[in-house]
Amino acid sequence: MASVALLSNPRSTGNRALLPRVREYCAAHPDIFHYEVEDVDQIGEAIRTIAMVGPRVVVINGGDGTVQAALTELYSGGHFGGSPPPVAVLPNGKTNLIALDLGAAGDPIKALQRVIELVNSGQLEDHVIQRQLISLDSGGETRPVLGMFLGGAYLADVMLYCRNRIYPLGLPNGISHFLAAILGLFAMMFGLGGGRLPPSPEAMTVSLIRQGEFKGKFSLLIVTTLEKLLLSIRTTDSAGQSGQMKLLAVERGLGALFRMLGATWRGTLGQRQLDGVHFQQGDEIRIEGERSNVILDGEIFQAKNGMPIILTSTQPVPFLRLAA
Repeated sequence: MASVALLSNPRSTGNRALLPRVREYCAAHPDIFHYEVEDVDQIGEAIRTIAMVGPRVVVINGGDGTVQAALTELYSGGHFGGSPPPVAVLPNGKTNLIALDLGAAGDPIKALQRVIELVNSGQLEDHVIQRQLISLDSGGETRPVLGMFLGGAYLADVMLYCRNRIYPLGLPNGISHFLAAILGLFAMMFGLGGGRLPPSPEAMTVSLIRQGEFKGKFSLLIVTTLEKLLLSIRTTDSAGQSGQMKLLAVERGLGALFRMLGATWRGTLGQRQLDGVHFQQGDEIRIEGERSNVILDGEIFQAKNGMPIILTSTQPVPFLRLAA
């Protein structure tokens, strides 16, 4: 039985150059069971096969979309009898939010080496941490999708703009993200949208079961179970005790955005009320709008009139933290 199972998506952007090194490393370490998929639709069969091997750790080598699909199958497919092994995520893809939260950064091969070291040293349990997942139900007949980071409102529009208009230019990821952010701020500042710029934000309603609801156009909407949101904003401080999903919503306008950024810089975000900034926790969140896009770990969903997106948090599940 393999001690580590590695699931790779060759179509992930980072794997175009990385995968030959991964294959070479796995060939030299027979205790790694390496399974490659050509499409996310094959991840269900991949996890089913991996469960037969009985690994102590499942390692995911792909972008956030690959991680999201694998988590959904791991914790909804029942392949491990309800007790999947801890999951480690190699730093890969465009954003790596999940990998960074779990302490994986830099060279993916070194991160994989770290996993092997922890398994062989007997220190595996000391590095297992618990995280809750976001369960997203978009009202369809398919089962809910699981993930850890959701971006919505104007943030989702800018993310999609970056994916569709900036990434094809072939620029480095950091420059692509910076350029998309600058163009988004420019459009917001001058009330522009569409054409060569990100589209104007759509009105939406965000409801928390016990905390009420707020409506309007938002420049930023984040729901996550990660320790950090974006820009090194931590979410483990006392922002409320009513649930494990953390929500940050910033109303449209530079004033609210700069108030949020200022509180972030001072380390006081969530400690007091800010005009136009909503920072709360909830165990169920509903997102409604006419055509409101949200992105859960790379996969796009859309809230429509009469078909809200409903987010709930799962029970804690194990992950492997690679940081010392």
